[in-house]
Amino acid sequence: MNAREPAFVSQSRSARLRQMLLSNELEFMMEAHNGLSARVVREAGFKAIWGSGLAISAQFGVRDNNEASWTQVVDTLEFMADASDLPILLDGDTGYGNFNNVRRLVRKLEQRGIAGVCIEDKQFPKTNSFINGEAQPLAEIDEFCGKIKAGKDSQTDEHFSIVARVEALIAGWGMDEALRRAEAYAQAGADAILIHSKLSRADEILEFAREWAGRAPLVIVPTKYYSTPTEVFREAGISTVIWANHLIRAAASAMQAVAREIHTSETLVNVEDSIAAVNEIFRLQDADEYSQAEDRYLSGARSAGSALVLAASRGKGLEAVTEDRPKVMLPIAGKPLLRWLVDAFKKQGVNDITVVGGYRADAIDTAGIRLVVNEQHAQTGELASLACALDQLTGDTVISYGDLLFRSYILRDLVESEAVFSVVVDSSLADAENASVRDFAWCSAADDRGLFGNKVVLRHVSSGQDASSSALAAHAPHGRWVGLLNVRGAGHEHLQAVMKQLRMRADFASLDMPALLNALIEAGESIEVQYVHGHWRGVNDLDDFRRAGDFAHAQTPFATAAGAAQGAANNAASGGTQ
Repeated sequence: MNAREPAFVSQSRSARLRQMLLSNELEFMMEAHNGLSARVVREAGFKAIWGSGLAISAQFGVRDNNEASWTQVVDTLEFMADASDLPILLDGDTGYGNFNNVRRLVRKLEQRGIAGVCIEDKQFPKTNSFINGEAQPLAEIDEFCGKIKAGKDSQTDEHFSIVARVEALIAGWGMDEALRRAEAYAQAGADAILIHSKLSRADEILEFAREWAGRAPLVIVPTKYYSTPTEVFREAGISTVIWANHLIRAAASAMQAVAREIHTSETLVNVEDSIAAVNEIFRLQDADEYSQAEDRYLSGARSAGSALVLAASRGKGLEAVTEDRPKVMLPIAGKPLLRWLVDAFKKQGVNDITVVGGYRADAIDTAGIRLVVNEQHAQTGELASLACALDQLTGDTVISYGDLLFRSYILRDLVESEAVFSVVVDSSLADAENASVRDFAWCSAADDRGLFGNKVVLRHVSSGQDASSSALAAHAPHGRWVGLLNVRGAGHEHLQAVMKQLRMRADFASLDMPALLNALIEAGESIEVQYVHGHWRGVNDLDDFRRAGDFAHAQTPFATAAGAAQGAANNAASGGTQ
């Protein structure tokens, strides 16, 4: 970047284009035809973009003779302007009609931040100059001058540029006619003259430049006389060189080669290393900016960013059906138990999902998840599995047992909680006399189904590590923790600190999730309770497994009345394990 470029960039796009046209130095602009190519042009270091009519038509798959409407062209330019802050000079063909079309075109281009337009003195509809150009009729000079005046009168941005393209040399009308037309167009208000040639040598362009003698900025398109040294253009006093169609041509040749190779070899292995990586496309799409904006604008959004599913166990009581797969892969109403859980998370916008597997982890379907394996699953409990993935937790996170089915509102309300820690407790299941069921919850208050908004916090959850003399044992529990814990914000640091302390215990390998909840409470953390009354199910044994299908069927769209009734009857839930 040279010393004058910072000030140059601070100017409006139209002012930058006008400065380039008037510059004493030779300037260059590169063709682009969509947002991606516009960003490529900017990154290559060019200071302006040529919105090529040929290239824009080609990317639509139509011919360069006004088959793409001017509104389609302008819509494409809008994407290009959004993708790059460079000034864009549109190849505006003949102005898409008469003087009135030019007036409307200029207004619409200004609205979309386009810096200028180049119009050519042929008749509408036009055909590309290199296709039988000498047989193409030119517009009357007065008519074309009227278009230039109409465009200049219509612009509201004083720096918006109109470049008049002279086609007399292409059409075989000779040098005198080319000079006569250029002079008339400059007098009509054109900000620059583009002189075009289809010869392979630059002789007539250089002759025109000598005769023109700098009466107005002169623009050239050396597509045919590309072998001419650029220094020749500098010495001739050319203002701007347009590299007019090379990105669309490069893209076409690359796509043809790659398509042929893949079709022939029926594999991607021969091309993958020679094409842009998918991450490079993401970069060109500015995906990182979106992620940063998401952090900025969705920081207060009420949805968890990630989920951690504990799914390492085979499942006690389920040995008959888990010989070749873990419990989370058991089929429930036509799809694996884990898929029901993953789909539930994704429905609430929780898309970053980590699953801690263990027993037959090789049989876990990893579509849409990140799999972490607890290699010591046979000798360890839930907290050891949690520890395997704890360092990967970022942002708001739901920690869940892997054997849960639940209605969508349960997860929705959980992730919308503002609490640092929050759990779901089912108040319909408080039968503490059943010693085979754990996760009973004692809370600061019972579930009052008639009142909402009262803050209730967790006091204790029964755990495999509970002492039989627990002070709460004399009181009936208020419900059962269903196996869902939401952690927000600073809760991650607090959770890590408590886990660090628990890891120092000799019995850490056998600790379960209730032990973690109790340790958080003992450390002074407030864990808010979200009460539910049924509407979930855990899969702990064969009886749970059989009934889980009825519950799942009731959650599917267009469930039959009978299925829904059966599912409601089965809402009494069994507790979850990892």
